[in-house]
Amino acid sequence: MNIAIVTCDGFNEMDSFMALTLLNRVKQPGWRAELACPSMHALSMNGVKITAQRPLMFASEADVVLFGSGAQTRDHVKNDSIMSAFHLDPELQLIGSQCSGALFLQSLGLLNNAPVCTDATTGPLLQGLGVQVLEGPFHASGNVATAGGCLSATYLAMWVVWRSLGEEAARDVIAYAAPVGQKELYVDMAAQAISAFI
Repeated sequence: MNIAIVTCDGFNEMDSFMALTLLNRVKQPGWRAELACPSMHALSMNGVKITAQRPLMFASEADVVLFGSGAQTRDHVKNDSIMSAFHLDPELQLIGSQCSGALFLQSLGLLNNAPVCTDATTGPLLQGLGVQVLEGPFHASGNVATAGGCLSATYLAMWVVWRSLGEEAARDVIAYAAPVGQKELYVDMAAQAISAFI
């Protein structure tokens, strides 16, 4: 299972790093989540410089593609050199977004009139484009999912693992990261958010 976490300049560290960490807790042969970037390096919204693990075109061949949010997403979706790298197929891939990452899905024509979950800043932008925005943390329509809020990376990761390996594996991944003394509560809350979309 190859997982591309699309990470561009201005990225939100919580989105990319949380998804990366949680998804790489899965210990299955061939299972690997990696940061896919437009260039060799990407600079986060708080000045953290990372080295790309994969080029952006990796997303087109990955089994799973996740778009995190960032301070420059509105610019990225207008950048032809970035957008032309994506040749995604929701029939063959699991595709998800978090917060402003939903702008990528909208620009790539992947929403297919489905409602989305996103953050408070991106919501009005999508509504202005005719997209229905939900007041909720997670929604999926088929193989395309959207999530809203920095901590909703947990929900996207759980969705990916549940869809791929089942509920028990998904719960185990989230339990690893959940706060001590609240693990069952935290895992149940995440499962409740996504179970209707499995």
